[in-house]
Amino acid sequence: MANERTRTRAHDGRPKEEAGDAGPASRPPGREYRAEELAEAAGITARTLRFYRERGLIPPPRREGRIAWYDDHHLARLRTIAALLERGHTLNGIADLATAFESGRDVGEVLGLGEPTEEEPVRLTPEELADHFGDQVTPENLAAALDLGYLATDGEEIVHVSRRLLDVSSALVREGVPLAAVLAAAGRVREHADALAALFTDLLHEHKGAGTDADRLRPLAKSVVDAELSMALDRRLREA
Repeated sequence: MANERTRTRAHDGRPKEEAGDAGPASRPPGREYRAEELAEAAGITARTLRFYRERGLIPPPRREGRIAWYDDHHLARLRTIAALLERGHTLNGIADLATAFESGRDVGEVLGLGEPTEEEPVRLTPEELADHFGDQVTPENLAAALDLGYLATDGEEIVHVSRRLLDVSSALVREGVPLAAVLAAAGRVREHADALAALFTDLLHEHKGAGTDADRLRPLAKSVVDAELSMALDRRLREA
């Protein structure tokens, strides 16, 4: 129609206003797609896109009059859905996974916004998470990992808060231990670890004062715990 605003595409793919438009100030940065363009980029039909939107599998688009505009986050979500479907997940299961992540804590909350840590966080796509744990990436296990603080969300990304814990957890799953059992054990370990941390900090504060250097405390406490755990495992294995 003659009175409908028109758009052209800039060379970088972003919508570019023609003369007479209100200007770009109200639009978010980055590439945007009409429904047909997004469906083509994701390798699906426009009808499938509508179905996913109605099921809540992708966030609502930005609307400008009668036009719905999608962005690269929508495209990333559609590609994730396709990858999970290829791995045998159902749409109901994918919807549950999306709900679990969207209700999870963000990275800043889990990592303590700059509190000191020796752990290295790992950024993962849902497909990479499935590479570690296969079909055990279920809504129940995701919810347990989010509650533990093992997983967090950062926009469209998943973050595991510790590379060491990720590697150990996936190794235990490869050894045949169900992920649900690994996470349940992790909860118990967390309780004991908190108690040990309290024991050592109280010990040093009592005998050295509140100004104890945390950098000097860490290796001493970890050495004691590592040695005691090693000897405890030796005793248990001999008894077994």
